[in-house]
Amino acid sequence: MRWLDAAARLASRARPLSRPNPGVAAILTKNDVVIGQGWTQPGGRPHAEAMALAMAGAKAKGATAYVTLEPCAHDSKRGPSCAISLIDAGVARVVIGVTDPDPRTAGEGAAMLRAAGIAVDTVEHAPSRASLAGYLMRHEYGRPHVTLKLALSLDGKIALADGTSQWITGAEARAHTHAERAKADAILVGGGTWRADKPRLNVRLPGLEDRSPKRVLLTRGVPPDGVKVINSPQDIAKLEETLYLFVEGGGGAAASFLSADLVDRLLIYRAPILLGGDAHPAIGDLGLTDLAATHGQWQLAEQCQLGSDTCEAYDRERNEEA
Repeated sequence: MRWLDAAARLASRARPLSRPNPGVAAILTKNDVVIGQGWTQPGGRPHAEAMALAMAGAKAKGATAYVTLEPCAHDSKRGPSCAISLIDAGVARVVIGVTDPDPRTAGEGAAMLRAAGIAVDTVEHAPSRASLAGYLMRHEYGRPHVTLKLALSLDGKIALADGTSQWITGAEARAHTHAERAKADAILVGGGTWRADKPRLNVRLPGLEDRSPKRVLLTRGVPPDGVKVINSPQDIAKLEETLYLFVEGGGGAAASFLSADLVDRLLIYRAPILLGGDAHPAIGDLGLTDLAATHGQWQLAEQCQLGSDTCEAYDRERNEEA
């Protein structure tokens, strides 16, 4: 699935600007050569297939299309369905990474293609599914995909006893954090962190300043101006058009999201320092009583070195029957 793997990587260019539409990518090949490619554009249109077909032009006839998500089956005021566009272009084969859970498509796109005589392969493609994590989480769980970011010392602390926390990690790790922020629709901190640190919660990388996510505060106190407030982690379901939520702490907010089983990815930046027992822990009390039940919940997905710091990403292993 070389070209489908490539399409899954290409889909990252759509995130998060395609919201509320999913960030999809499409690659058209003929004789194993790319003749067109595209990804969902800002605001959701044009779709990935339309971009790839426009690039390929007349060469699309007889080509194979690799798409991370099933081509949509419904027309809109903004253009025909992607299934119809592929049929009209005369493609010979379509390889689909994930079946679309949207009831307007949900297998109908693939059925339309087959009815037109196009060969269709629908595969359970893990990279495509990962690239659509926010969209799929919305449809399957009714909430955004949640990444919990923690910047901590080797002994799991996020601040000195007096609350001093800037800066635990170095410049490279902080730049990486801003790049991760740029992938999110919204960024959240707890009320304690807001009052103590007055964080800007924006993206401060050259050329990406306009990618700053909307700010969300977890608190039961008086909301500050310009910040969306929720009272509990479960309220994230109410954050409309949010596919990806980036939670930055502090310890209380981290514990509340973990206790509510609402964290899908852990992003841990670890600095080679020790802060000691009187320092603030990265995560508050989780109320655990069974150590065995915690094993196997997280799987290491990525790891890299950022200057003197390390970055580790862990994905949650979820029981699909739950």
